Amino acid sequence: MEMIQGNLNAEGMKLGFVVTRWNSFVVDHLVKGSIEVVERHGGSADNITQVIVPGAFEVPLAVEKMAASGKYDAIVALGAVIQGGTPHFDYVAGEATKGISSVMLKYGVPVAFGILTVNSIEQAIERSGTKMGNKGEEATVSAIEMVNVLKQL
Repeated sequence: MEMIQGNLNAEGMKLGFVVTRWNSFVVDHLVKGSIEVVERHGGSADNITQVIVPGAFEVPLAVEKMAASGKYDAIVALGAVIQGGTPHFDYVAGEATKGISSVMLKYGVPVAFGILTVNSIEQAIERSGTKMGNKGEEATVSAIEMVNVLKQL
């Protein structure tokens, strides 16, 4: 049986980060963790292009432009959508998820989902580097691994 499995070698990888400005008090920690992961696994911050967009709803368009350019081995979407008292959360989170997924399949470029979709500010803080780890780091690990899986396919 042949088994194809990725590794966490980011050496020479060109990565795109699409980062939301909204909820930056949380998102900045996701970005910091993501950069640290790249460097920890042999990559360089010099090979990261960071695009800032207003919010999660705008992420898929920037991700698509980056994927279509052919310049990036993977893209990491980083943001935070925090539940409020209206259905706005459901629409934004759902459309961001659908848009990112469709770009990944259309272009064959790994797009890691590092957008927090949480019920409270406390949950967002917990997932951006405190109790629950850093979901930006986790998304970036996935991106690196998927690049290396696809190289073998």
